[in-house]
This record gives sequence, C-alpha cells and structure tokens, in this order.
Amino acid sequence: MINPKLQKIAVVGPESTGKSAVAQFLAQQLHTVCVPEYARYYCQHLNNQYTVEDEVNMFYGQIALEEALFPLAKNHLLICDTTIMTVKIWCDHLFGDTPKHVKDEIATRHYNHYLLMDIDLPWEDDPLRDFPDQREHFLEVWKKELGALGSHYTVISGQGDARFENAFHAIKKILT
Repeated sequence: MINPKLQKIAVVGPESTGKSAVAQFLAQQLHTVCVPEYARYYCQHLNNQYTVEDEVNMFYGQIALEEALFPLAKNHLLICDTTIMTVKIWCDHLFGDTPKHVKDEIATRHYNHYLLMDIDLPWEDDPLRDFPDQREHFLEVWKKELGALGSHYTVISGQGDARFENAFHAIKKILT
C-alpha cells in the first residue's frame, strides 16, 4: 500500500539530458531513494532492436521497481528516474501506437511533479541511446504528453552544477 503522504517526483525528458544524474543527486540531497530507469537494465542486450513486447516488459519492470522501492522512501518523498510515460513515447515513435493497458495505467498513475530536463546539454554517446538528432522533437513530445495529463512540471536547464542546483531549488519550492 502506498503511503498517501508520499510525494513522487519524476525526472523525465529526452535522451542525454542528465535525468539519471539529476534524479540520483536529488535523492541524495533529500535523503530518500531514487527509482532507477528499468529500461537501462533491460535494453543492455537488445542491440537497439526493440519490439512492442520489449516495451511492455519495460513498462511492467518500471512499475514493479517503483512499487518495490515505495517502502524505502524517506521524508515522504520518492524520486523517480523516468516513468512509464517513456514507454508510451517510444511505442508511439517506433510502432505508431501504444498498447491500451499502458495508456490506461499512465492516466491513473500519479506523480506530484515532473522535472522535464531541457536539451541544453551536449549529446553524450551511449550504446543505449538512439536519436541524437531528434532531441528537440522529443522535448516537444514530452511537453505535449505532460500537458495532456494536466501534469505539473518544471523545465530544468543549466550546465554542470547549475543544472543540479536548478533541479534542487525547483523541488524545494514544490515541497514548501
């Protein structure tokens, strides 16, 4: 059972925007846990060849990981390095649509606030990243999807430590 006082903060956005580093930093600064991105583990042996079934597996894995870490959250706060919305964005992009049960779960899974990472960082190549030339497109997709949910979000920009500071100050503002 989820603690009704638990606030969930999701760090989301296009590839190579510092999501994982920011999420881990926030969890450390706020003395709580960070739910890692399940897809990073899942995709290590796929050689960038994804199927709808792979995306659905990542959907279930992300939910299970998030729910498994609920009891470890401290200070009534859970930081999530991405959400299942990523599965929808990838399914829509790669396959033209998303399975209904994924969309249904997205509509009911609540996050108190999203930090949407801006694309102002230089691209860092990584074998699990696919679209260096489409970050602008994916940033707009994220804005559209978060808007469609009526979600509260803050765009986080900045280079180096400034990005971490901006994320931290955004969360502190939300929590007060």
